[in-house]
Amino acid sequence: MPHRRRKQFERRKLAVTASDQSTTDRVRILCVGAGNMGRSHALAYQAIPGFEIVGICTRSEASGAKLNEELNANYPTFQDFDHALKETQPDAVCVSTWPDTHAQFVTAALDAGCHVFVEKPLADSVEAAEEIVAKAIATQRKVVVGYILRHHPSWNRFIEVAQTLGKPLVMRMNLNQSSSGDAWETHKRLMSTVSPVVDCGVHYVDVMCQMTRSRPIRVSGIGARLTDELPDGMVNYGQLQVTFEDGSVGWYEAGWGPMMSETAFFVKDVVGPKGAVSIVAESASSAGQSDNVDAHTKTESIRVHHAELATDGKFAKVDEWIHLDDEPDHDGLCHREQQFFLDAIRDDNDLTDHLSDAINSMKIVAAADESFRTGKTIELNAAEPVGT
Repeated sequence: MPHRRRKQFERRKLAVTASDQSTTDRVRILCVGAGNMGRSHALAYQAIPGFEIVGICTRSEASGAKLNEELNANYPTFQDFDHALKETQPDAVCVSTWPDTHAQFVTAALDAGCHVFVEKPLADSVEAAEEIVAKAIATQRKVVVGYILRHHPSWNRFIEVAQTLGKPLVMRMNLNQSSSGDAWETHKRLMSTVSPVVDCGVHYVDVMCQMTRSRPIRVSGIGARLTDELPDGMVNYGQLQVTFEDGSVGWYEAGWGPMMSETAFFVKDVVGPKGAVSIVAESASSAGQSDNVDAHTKTESIRVHHAELATDGKFAKVDEWIHLDDEPDHDGLCHREQQFFLDAIRDDNDLTDHLSDAINSMKIVAAADESFRTGKTIELNAAEPVGT
């Protein structure tokens, strides 16, 4: 069955042209999950002509109905993933569920001959992530991981400037969230599967890997349990420190909960021999914004500091400010992610580096968690430097 469906999809793909795109040419996608990310991805699928939503799978009937209402649609809804996959027979599946379900859903989708978009982290363990990548290679299906910052023009510029600062780099980043109400309930549910430094950390260590293009070799981590509202053994604060083969170092800090400070929760700063570059997001880093999903991807402006000194010993250049007109919001970034996914499917784009990078970032955050729990620094054996 998967082989026949793959052949059918390939025939549809070959029929697509820029000027003639009928309904049967579209990538038929099953949306799994209707939280913040699932909602945004569904909006993107509805807006992009190359996709056709064939179903919405959620934990409850109410959440599926709510998403249908926002989409002003009446897509079939399901509460059981296997049933949804069998009934809709999609070409692709979008997995926006809790991390501990990723491996199960992605594997089943690949076995059914589907391409997959899966939210970060790729899985809740390095071993499960590696198994997904092996399955994607074996089935020759596309798997795209939701590294949303890779599609943000300002973050790409931030990385480009960092690469001009010389080596080694010192990379400092955090994203603490003072959460309450529904946001705190969501965080508690997430922390029943992974820690904050794992869930969000993959984004920022991925950025570090792009900046250095060097092999991560050593990781240490700390963590703290600041509430008894979590399952045994889980923490809601963590920090990792990573050393790269070229001498670059980076740290990332993440904490969730009503006890977290609204001060200095948004730090995105890189220092090198030739100067520094920082994301200065005054609105996004202001009080009350730490648990605002839209604020997490905002840059607003980039400040470039030059280390060069003049003959009088003072700075030879004033700091530069970079303001990009292209500043997509959260939904806009998800739209760009899904266009990337569509292009990968239609153009048969090579995602080897994309998946290798996902494994690499997963290894770093997992090592940080292991370091905290064992009290030891973890030596990594990542084989290759990451790409862009």
